[in-house]
Amino acid sequence: MNLALKRKVLVVEDNEQNLYLVTFLLESKGYEVIPARDGYIAIELFKTVDPDVVLLDIQLPGMDGFEVLSIIRDLPQFAQIPVIAVTSHAMAGDRERMLKAGCTDYIEKPIDPVSFVSQIEKNLGS
Repeated sequence: MNLALKRKVLVVEDNEQNLYLVTFLLESKGYEVIPARDGYIAIELFKTVDPDVVLLDIQLPGMDGFEVLSIIRDLPQFAQIPVIAVTSHAMAGDRERMLKAGCTDYIEKPIDPVSFVSQIEKNLGS
């Protein structure tokens, strides 16, 4: 990856350990990580930082990931930005429900550190 064209990843995650791991993995591959600990912060950051991709936890305090996704997808200028659900929701039908709600992809927690960045890059065309 050309570091002069560092891609921005908005990571919406309220769990400190998960945020640390995701940040470490992404920054080690040259990505710029913008953290948001809840949905309200995520929406404000989304409008100002122009991320290349959003990693969205579904279980968030206050405003859940589905609400955040709905607001993001209602902003026409951002309709094509990949939003990847990164969640422990792993019951039958959860993946399909998230994709139907507007997520581009789905990564199940606990994440696999070996394949995590490549799963994101496939949604960026990297």
